Amino acid sequence: MQYAIKLAEADGAFVATCRDLPAFNSVGDTVEEALRESVDAIALVLQSYMDEREPIPTATDKKRGEHWVALPALDVAKVGLYQAMQTKGVRKADLGRMLGMHAPQVDRLLDLAHKSKLEQVEGALAHLGYRVNVSVEPVGVRHAA
Repeated sequence: MQYAIKLAEADGAFVATCRDLPAFNSVGDTVEEALRESVDAIALVLQSYMDEREPIPTATDKKRGEHWVALPALDVAKVGLYQAMQTKGVRKADLGRMLGMHAPQVDRLLDLAHKSKLEQVEGALAHLGYRVNVSVEPVGVRHAA
């Protein structure tokens, strides 16, 4: 899962914006720092969509001058779990019953700030009829969603 980020220099810093995530903003002293900080900023914005039970915006193609910023595999799996739940009409309480988990445990599976074990998210996805597919590719290549 990647989003195209545009950087603009302002007052000696690099300000990052994302067309697909209007609430997104990030900044860094260098291009590299701005892009690194953008990973956390994307996660924060996606978490807000999840918290508000809103659909996750689809990433559009990168335009000239934009940079791809990819989320870590665990975050992608958690967003995928959220999307699978939305597609299947499964609530957190339903998932908890399926997995034999208490509400706080289910909340952590959907919390992008919590470092769950990937295997736990994979297990939850399997109960919904989904699987995780991990790939390794060169930096800068967009993987189809």
